[in-house]
Amino acid sequence: MDSLKGKVAIVTGGARGIGAAIALKLAEQGADLVINDISEPEAGIGVLADIAKLGGRSMFIAANISKMEDAKRLVDEAIASMGKIDILVNNAGITRDNLIMRMSEEEWDSVIAVNLKGTFNCLQAVTRPMLKQRSGVIVNLASVVGIAGNPGQANYSASKAGVIGLTKTAAKELASRGIRVNAVAPGFIATEMTKKLPADYADKLKAAIPLGFLGEPGNVADVVVFLAGDGAAYVTGEVIKIDGGLFI
Repeated sequence: MDSLKGKVAIVTGGARGIGAAIALKLAEQGADLVINDISEPEAGIGVLADIAKLGGRSMFIAANISKMEDAKRLVDEAIASMGKIDILVNNAGITRDNLIMRMSEEEWDSVIAVNLKGTFNCLQAVTRPMLKQRSGVIVNLASVVGIAGNPGQANYSASKAGVIGLTKTAAKELASRGIRVNAVAPGFIATEMTKKLPADYADKLKAAIPLGFLGEPGNVADVVVFLAGDGAAYVTGEVIKIDGGLFI
């Protein structure tokens, strides 16, 4: 259970939900963790406590990754405290759903700023130190709606489609220096967000999923851990759907 022992990972949006699950799975494999969130210090402290129980080192850094200077500070502070960065998981994301004809400029801009620009900011910030050490793994959180679209989520779908394009470009640019860049595209995962769905809508969703149930954050975390480890040493530029077969 220590396939990532000696590795240091940053997980953005890691204080709760899928991000917290990813952080804990990485810690189970021996990695030391830097948990980032825009605020959520209390939730972040809870994740740190869980990592400590696993015997790992961890720290929490509050930063707004949609701002380039904050993303750079996040990486600089992480390296100052942990010595290096081996793994970056770009998990932070938000939704501001609305139909295209009703979507406000703020709803569009805020989602693009966090989901796409924030992913770019953090990816760019780790690139130089990873280039120097000639190794590194970056895993970006995309979404199946970035592939298939979804009514009421033009902003979110566009941001996640952008993450996929960014992933493939970064993979091509960085491969020669031993840096792998991949993405995962979750479908409908049982989080606080999906718990708010009306019961009848949730039932329709389950009926549309070939496996017949919503995924769990741990299902996403398992694939991220695989991509972060040596078992995926020959995998880069890929987008792996985690959706129970919804978009086969």
